[in-house]
Amino acid sequence: MRSVEPSRRAVLGFVAGVIAVLIFHQGAWATLHLAGLMPPPYPMGPTPPWGVPETLNFCFWGGLWGAAYGLVVPKLAVQPWFSGLMLGVIANFVLWFVVFPLKGQPVASGWALRSMLVVLVIHLVWGVGVGVILPLLIVRAPQRA
Repeated sequence: MRSVEPSRRAVLGFVAGVIAVLIFHQGAWATLHLAGLMPPPYPMGPTPPWGVPETLNFCFWGGLWGAAYGLVVPKLAVQPWFSGLMLGVIANFVLWFVVFPLKGQPVASGWALRSMLVVLVIHLVWGVGVGVILPLLIVRAPQRA
């Protein structure tokens, strides 16, 4: 992967995270919806506490995860799609074991296997998306003189 300064990698990572939410995350969601496992994709209901539409909330958090990934990706000695897959695993575990309890929800979707698998699949697909999109953005990023 081309050498790009950390601040630019973080911004490109944020963009990759947002794009991956809109295409990969919600694409997996749509596929699971067609299988009868999820409500329709691109939900726009308000999220507490500020009422931000749910899909925009996903984009924001996906972008933050992507920015963090952009900062560490040069240190990773694996294929970008695989490191993206690992990003999805890490983001999923943080959701299950940190975010859900903070929101008063059961840890790991209450250990309900079907719910756990659905959420895991969506995050894994999103992570692969970040891993695929970020290198494409970095290659196309203008060089500084």
